[in-house]
Amino acid sequence: MHLPTFSDVLLASKQIRPYLHPTPLHSYPAVNELIGTSVYIKHENYQPVGAFKVRGGVNLVSQMSAEERQRGLIAASTGNHGQSVAFAGRLFGVPARIVVPEGANPGKVAAMQGMGAEVIAHGAKFDDARLHCEALAQEHGYRYVHSGDEPLLIAGVGTYTLEIYEEQPDIDVMIVPIGGGSGAAGACLAAHALRPGARVIGVQSEMAPAAYESWRSQQLTSAANQTFAEGLATATAFALPQAILQRELDDFVLVRDEEIKQAMIWMIERAHTLAESAGAAALAAAYRLREELAGKRVAIVCSGGNVALEQLRMVLAQ
Repeated sequence: MHLPTFSDVLLASKQIRPYLHPTPLHSYPAVNELIGTSVYIKHENYQPVGAFKVRGGVNLVSQMSAEERQRGLIAASTGNHGQSVAFAGRLFGVPARIVVPEGANPGKVAAMQGMGAEVIAHGAKFDDARLHCEALAQEHGYRYVHSGDEPLLIAGVGTYTLEIYEEQPDIDVMIVPIGGGSGAAGACLAAHALRPGARVIGVQSEMAPAAYESWRSQQLTSAANQTFAEGLATATAFALPQAILQRELDDFVLVRDEEIKQAMIWMIERAHTLAESAGAAALAAAYRLREELAGKRVAIVCSGGNVALEQLRMVLAQ
């Protein structure tokens, strides 16, 4: 499998530019006060599907062969990866099928269906849906779009880091949420090329630490997946992102689900924005690391804003 490079991120930027506008990078006094330093939030929740993954979907489908387009696309997702594939499929006229776990975020499911994708519900957890998706791809010959082990996806999502450094070239630290790890892998490729001394820190829920445990042990590891944060909810690590993260990620922290819930509230109160659980995880990590970050210019990635109303009510009630 091709290991993506910074050159691939630059190419991806050209591929997606006709279809996706740069997302805002804002600093908020109330967030700066909370963390105790200059913080810039990259608003990937402003993407047309409400999440960063659309960058990878557009980059991948734009470069598919005619034969692959004819076969059609299939992906497994808790929502945001599926929306990315559905959006890109509609954009380029390619049929898309998305396998989701039963009880998936209804807003994300409706969005995928609204973009013309066939949504197939299977299993209680993401990994149940993923295995069923892989079986369908094998049976019918669909082009399977893995949520992590796809070089073009990693290069595509790396473009948000290009935008961060184009606007704020002196960012010292980037904090990125990790589920499968494609976003953090792309961030490493771009940040270290653009500012070699910059640090990229990943964050995951301690209730679903597969990527964290794999990074620490330097080998692919499975772990229990019990987090409420669907964008971080993977029970197995992915080989391609881990190959990049184990080489380039500077640090990795785990946060409690309760810290993520508090960060979702801070995003509303202090940054005037709606972040889903994974999208707030970087702020939770920044607060945990605030003493270490003192005096640094920090970028945190709000990876998405697709929070289910039921989950939002639960977080606000607590």
